[in-house]
Amino acid sequence: MDEERALYIVRAGEAGAIERVLRDYSDKHRATFKFESADEDKRKKLCEGIFKVLVKEVPTTCQVSCLEVLRILSRDKKILVPVTTKENMQILMRLAKLHESDDSLEKVSEFPVIVESLKCLCNIVFNSQMAQQLSLELNLAAKLCNLLRKCKDRKFINDIKCFDLRLLFVLSLLHTDIRSQLRYELQGLPLLTQILESAFSIKWTDEYESAIDHNGPPLSPQETDCAIEALKALFNVTVDSWKVHKESDSHQFRVMAAVLRHCLLIVGPTEDKTEELHSNAVNLLSNVPVSCLDVLICPLTHEETAQEAATLDELPSDKTTEKDTALKNSTMVYNGMNMEAIHVLLNFMEKRIDKGSSYREGLTPVLSLLTECSRAHRNIRKFLKDQVLPPLRDVTNRPEVGSTVRNKLVRLMTHVDLGVKQIAAEFLFVLCKERVDSLLKYTGYGNAAGLLAARGLLAGGRGDNWYSEDEDTDTEEYKNAKPNINLITGHLEEPMPNPIDEMTEEQKEYEAMKLVNMLDKLSREELLKPMGLKPDGTITPLEEALSQYSVIEETSSDTD
Repeated sequence: MDEERALYIVRAGEAGAIERVLRDYSDKHRATFKFESADEDKRKKLCEGIFKVLVKEVPTTCQVSCLEVLRILSRDKKILVPVTTKENMQILMRLAKLHESDDSLEKVSEFPVIVESLKCLCNIVFNSQMAQQLSLELNLAAKLCNLLRKCKDRKFINDIKCFDLRLLFVLSLLHTDIRSQLRYELQGLPLLTQILESAFSIKWTDEYESAIDHNGPPLSPQETDCAIEALKALFNVTVDSWKVHKESDSHQFRVMAAVLRHCLLIVGPTEDKTEELHSNAVNLLSNVPVSCLDVLICPLTHEETAQEAATLDELPSDKTTEKDTALKNSTMVYNGMNMEAIHVLLNFMEKRIDKGSSYREGLTPVLSLLTECSRAHRNIRKFLKDQVLPPLRDVTNRPEVGSTVRNKLVRLMTHVDLGVKQIAAEFLFVLCKERVDSLLKYTGYGNAAGLLAARGLLAGGRGDNWYSEDEDTDTEEYKNAKPNINLITGHLEEPMPNPIDEMTEEQKEYEAMKLVNMLDKLSREELLKPMGLKPDGTITPLEEALSQYSVIEETSSDTD
């Protein structure tokens, strides 16, 4: 009945009546996302009627009401087929100021119409393949970039920027051709980076360094939403950007990484919004060539170094709270470098681990990012090693037992999700300079066996990447306990009595043959397959491993 009444008024009524009936319909169905199939034909006709009203000269408030109802109806994919035409798309683009005209955005009264038109286009493009094809034909991406350039420095039109960016994200998500067009033809990378700079109000102190006001106000909800949409659009634009071919590309990626560093060091209006903001920043950083991630850390100035030392010295011993805060801040400095952004990434990773769910989507991007940063940048690796794998002192508990970051990561090494356990193990392996003996010290052989088997390192050794020479970081407590540490479990065990010490030789022989027969039965029934190590350190069936060693021995004998 709602559709019938609205359709009757839209067809025959004047602008005031149309506005009132559509406003009532919008208020009633604002939260409707599932529609009755019986009224499908009526909704199609109502959409067609609304487009006929939108081409007429009607008041702005009437246009807004029409667009609000059209946005609600466009949630239903079934009705979009007949109404998604080139003419109707052009009507919405004209109302959204996406036509060829160079009109500036001066009329504030038109802003609600622009925003609602962009919302309608977002729904229609997302839900209609025909609209997606028409977007290419009408060069919608270029027109969206043009609109962004008109309003990139105008904070009072954040809603327009937000939905313009959302539509760019949808288009670049659905069409790889548009990603390429945005990246190269439309210069989307610098444009979207500038949008982020504007949202964060960045003031540059050096080529790749920005001023951070830790006591400043949080981002407004509108600025945060704009930044999140820009980050998502940039992710699509840079999704294939693993290699840098030109110096200009390298510079642009470093600028973007510096903006993302600023993003990590600020907060949104709520804790959830801050996490969403940082999550999208992490995803985008994963697309940045690893050679450009050096800007995530920056050297301290002489003034900052002196101020840090003075702060710690001047605080009296009874001011424990201030002293703790100052010490906490000092832990974000390593080797004269400011590690705040890396510290934020580490805390973000730990929060994702503590959530205990959606590890594949929520945890693996930040773990992968920290792994690549550690592999490529020595200062980042050494800082993370200090934070995650500090020198061992207490080895009475198993490595996976406890609440430290190390304990949490070691638990992930035996996670049921193969991708999660691989990246967690890889991260710890890189922090240990890809040395097997160092990894086993922190994790135990049992937890590390999966990684070592996959890398062909069960017999020991190190990975393929080169790192600086090791320094001895073993504590006296660890050195004293080392002879009694169980290499499989990775923790200190009290010496256990040997069960065969009190057996006679006959009993020992009987138990040995019993074990051989049990293993033989399991092997013949294929419940257990004996395995051995090949010369390259990988696992293979025992017969094959023995035959390879035989070939090596024969070759060696022939040579002699």
